Amino acid sequence: MVDLPPMKIIFQIFIFLSAIFLFSCGNPKENVKQESQTTKRDSGLIADSGMVVCAHPLAAKVGVDILKKGGNAIDAAVAVQFTLAVIYPNAGNIGGGGFMVVRMNSGEINSLDFREKAPLNASRDMYLDKNGNVIPNLSTEGLLSVGVPGSVDGMFRAHEKYGKLPWKDLVQPAIDLAEKGFSITKMQAEEMNETKNNFLKWNDSLCSLVNKEWKAGDMLIQKSLAKTLTLIRDKGKDGFYSGETASNIVNEMKRKGGIISYDDLKNYESKWREPVVGWYKNYKIISMPPPSSGGIALMQLLNMAENFPVKDFGFNSEKSIHLFAEAEKRVYADRQKYLGDPDFVSVPVKQLLDSLYIISRMKDFNPDKAKPSSEISAGEFLPSPIGEGSGVRSEKEQTTHFSIVDKWKNAVAVTTTLNGDYGNYIFVSGSGFLLNNEMDDFNSKIGARNMFMLVSSSEANAIAPRKRMLSSMTPTIIEKDGKLFMVVGTPGGSKIITTVFQNILNVIEYEMTMQEAVNSKKVHCQWKPDTIFVEENAIDSLTILNLEKKGQHIVKRAPIGRSDCILILPNGKLEGAADPRGDDKAMGY
Repeated sequence: MVDLPPMKIIFQIFIFLSAIFLFSCGNPKENVKQESQTTKRDSGLIADSGMVVCAHPLAAKVGVDILKKGGNAIDAAVAVQFTLAVIYPNAGNIGGGGFMVVRMNSGEINSLDFREKAPLNASRDMYLDKNGNVIPNLSTEGLLSVGVPGSVDGMFRAHEKYGKLPWKDLVQPAIDLAEKGFSITKMQAEEMNETKNNFLKWNDSLCSLVNKEWKAGDMLIQKSLAKTLTLIRDKGKDGFYSGETASNIVNEMKRKGGIISYDDLKNYESKWREPVVGWYKNYKIISMPPPSSGGIALMQLLNMAENFPVKDFGFNSEKSIHLFAEAEKRVYADRQKYLGDPDFVSVPVKQLLDSLYIISRMKDFNPDKAKPSSEISAGEFLPSPIGEGSGVRSEKEQTTHFSIVDKWKNAVAVTTTLNGDYGNYIFVSGSGFLLNNEMDDFNSKIGARNMFMLVSSSEANAIAPRKRMLSSMTPTIIEKDGKLFMVVGTPGGSKIITTVFQNILNVIEYEMTMQEAVNSKKVHCQWKPDTIFVEENAIDSLTILNLEKKGQHIVKRAPIGRSDCILILPNGKLEGAADPRGDDKAMGY
């Protein structure tokens, strides 16, 4: 062994240790980059002044252009609604209806009901045969399925009360897109190819949505729709509910067995209603009242969850999913019995939202065992304001929602629908727009299941002339510390309520960004069937196994919801979150 001078030994040890350190650590710059990648959050679009989030990029652009021109959130909502009727025919519409929740920067809140109505000649048992049995598909197909449309009147009333820009300026962008055409997306091409036979079945001649084979980038031109929108631009709501358009609707009815009359159209009116308002911790929830079930059901779910350590349970954990499913069984049981059009039935809003009642509904909750839906019924009130009877229907998943905030922090949440995908596939000849099949949202018979397997249990939502059918649509605005905090909503039929519920908790309890909340996989339970539906990959196999051990029945399914939401950040900026499940887009400035 050779003796080395002490300083040389120290130097060699230093070199050796340095090499080990560098080898183990790698490039310091790369390490910084890797660390930043692991901590990076998935945030939506951030904007300073205005934001529009909706189902199609072109509609989002139209809305933002209106905001830039000095229009407020209501102006932009009107423009987006008409634009979606052109570029998103699945659910965007002038032949359907919906709901709007408004919060002005002054703190004023309001909600607009432009839900469709049953025609004057509708009757309680109109979908039953002589033996009292439901006639298959009669409430979803053909012109007997159509409710009196409310969208045009709703947009007119909203603009009349809150709008700033001229009405014509808000309708013109939709006219231009219908007249000149627009380039369809890959998703739209696939959907229209898949539904081609349905359009051919229900229309006498080739309609604008039928082509040999649609491809992404093809131009969709709708001349007849442009003509109808021009009448609406020039004559307001009268351009739809009277004159040429009304004649075309009534003539279509007469040709194909429908029952909507001139009187139905002339007498339709949307209605301003007092929103459902409640609290989740220190957050003020502002949502839609009946005939939407959304606001009441959402508040019940939030208040039930508030009594449990939801944050500690964790996102999509066994404990949280079990709790939510058990709460949803009880909420949907109440929904089926008590909710309907408040102009026709006495809806016990205060009783359903009473804190003691909500606590009582969860008294028999067992964290270790599911309670079968067959053993759960609606809560009881004395005296019961609504008698026993038929039940409730809920819209198909092809609804659409959009959220808008302007530079003054006025906010609008709108959910609107034709009910089925492309409504009932029937175009009004000469007018170029699709009709809804919303009559299926009424009850057809006591105990009958609807397209969502919701089972009827009361007379609250029975068919009656000029009555509005019950809905699950849940446009919602949230305040925190007296300031605007969130605008949220989604399509999804009976799953709308639970999707909005999860999006809210994802932000408040699980500290997600708005985009992370929207992107997150959803789960759903609705009393009957006694099943928890989960998006693919929403929960792992061990969680499924543990839930099944508790007695829950788990079924995997296609994507749930298509949420378009806005969150106001602590610095006052806006985060717009568009759902990646569709062609949805957030745009701001």
